[in-house]
Amino acid sequence: MALSWKHATGIEKVLYIYFILSFVVAIVALLALHPKEFGQVDQGRVIAYDKQKGLVTIISDSRQDAKNPDYNTLPPRVYKIPENPSNMGPEPTPGKRMKLDLEKNIIVIFDDATQNFLNIPIEVVDKKLNIRRDNPLVAGKKFPIIDKEKRTITVYSARQQLLATFKVPEEHINRPPETWIAGDEVRIYYREPGKAHKFMNITKTDIYKK
Repeated sequence: MALSWKHATGIEKVLYIYFILSFVVAIVALLALHPKEFGQVDQGRVIAYDKQKGLVTIISDSRQDAKNPDYNTLPPRVYKIPENPSNMGPEPTPGKRMKLDLEKNIIVIFDDATQNFLNIPIEVVDKKLNIRRDNPLVAGKKFPIIDKEKRTITVYSARQQLLATFKVPEEHINRPPETWIAGDEVRIYYREPGKAHKFMNITKTDIYKK
């Protein structure tokens, strides 16, 4: 028969309280260790990659939806790439294009000068839909294709299966080529803020390859 608190001796009460406190402390410790042990995941587009310093800068996808991403999280997040080379996927290609909207006739880029997004109006010259990577129109070609005389830029979006040519205002035509391309989409697993434990390049990884 269990001993009641009323009839317990002083030492028994002390031991019981000590047991309860120890149990609570253990639970709190486990909860505190949980995030560090299991880590967190971040996913987004690469806007900068410093191979020498081992730093990658991304704009995170606020939706975490592969079919309908939204790269709109500021400020940009900087991660140190994994120390273990086996935890590092293909090196990323950076780009500043966040969104290409041919219905609203705008292209959204990340502007280094202001460290913010910039909506640039465009005039669509040509667009082709359902263009897969192996289509002769894009296979083996390097984008963007820039014609400064005509102020036209041709880009290809593998995710949208879209090949598009558009005009931009004159003040934007001399921006660097990486302005018009979408950086590689990456998934970062980290245990410590700013330090990638595992790095997966979604754009350059064939998940169906055995």
